[in-house]
Amino acid sequence: MASGKKRSKKEPPEFRNTALSDALQTQDIAAVAFALRHGPTVVPLMNPGDRDNPLDVGEVWTYRDAQGQVALLLFSDAAHKPATLPQAVALQPPAALRAFLGVHGEEITTVFFDIAGPHPMQATPADIIAALDA
Repeated sequence: MASGKKRSKKEPPEFRNTALSDALQTQDIAAVAFALRHGPTVVPLMNPGDRDNPLDVGEVWTYRDAQGQVALLLFSDAAHKPATLPQAVALQPPAALRAFLGVHGEEITTVFFDIAGPHPMQATPADIIAALDA
């Protein structure tokens, strides 16, 4: 009989990408691209997806300023998301982020990573698509 502690419930997923967080800390563009290709990205959601349907992650939230410029805010860790943004978040795998940018990339003017810190970075949608396609 094996000893050890039993899990009482399923562990919640970790809403972070440590490799992305590390790459943002060093501002290493190549490492950011690698982290985007090989791990999830935390995105704020306007409307969360259906919990019974794992393919429904919800509706990704974007920010539109007074001039009509649209920004996509991405996070390396849900803990870096400002409380003023929608509460719900999702983990977007690389393919889902690529698909989202493929559909909305021309409307989005900029992509911010960890906009409130600790190590923010900005890129164009085209830069993110190129990193994901590499």
